Amino acid sequence: MSRTPADMDLINGCINNDRRAQELLYKQYHGPMTSICLRYTRNEHDAIEVLHNGFLKVYKNIQQYDGTKASLYTWIRTIMINSAIDFIRQRDRQKQHIEIDKAAEPQIDSEVIQKLNADELLKLVRKLPPATQAVFNLYVIEGFNHKEIGSIMGISEGTSKWHLSESRRLLQKLLQTLYVVR
Repeated sequence: MSRTPADMDLINGCINNDRRAQELLYKQYHGPMTSICLRYTRNEHDAIEVLHNGFLKVYKNIQQYDGTKASLYTWIRTIMINSAIDFIRQRDRQKQHIEIDKAAEPQIDSEVIQKLNADELLKLVRKLPPATQAVFNLYVIEGFNHKEIGSIMGISEGTSKWHLSESRRLLQKLLQTLYVVR
């Protein structure tokens, strides 16, 4: 992964606490990072909180960025996802200790999904409980496996599988309700 001269200027400026560089970095990555934060939170207010906490971590740790390991976008994205997980942990103090090795995976009718737009799907995902929503996002959207999700969220692999199964069950129920209403 190579860093562009523009990225280097932004990184060096942020390392030196240059407000202009920090503002430019924020403006450059605000949109895509907001989208990520929205996927992990229940509302826009929480998403903005996660976004701002994430950017504070970016500014605080920018000197640790290594362009040989990941692009700047990927590095910031990882921080945002971890900030969202931290936020969920803080809000969801009552951990569920459910172990299911082989969770049944309900099927969601693809015909119903095709009738929905991205905003409608996001609204449905936001209705999931926070930990279930996070596992769904990490598995379905981000592409992590259950072992990685367990490590990220501090849960077992079986609990991750349960949350994914539960997210699919709840989404199926929500979609069926939506489909009947339409």
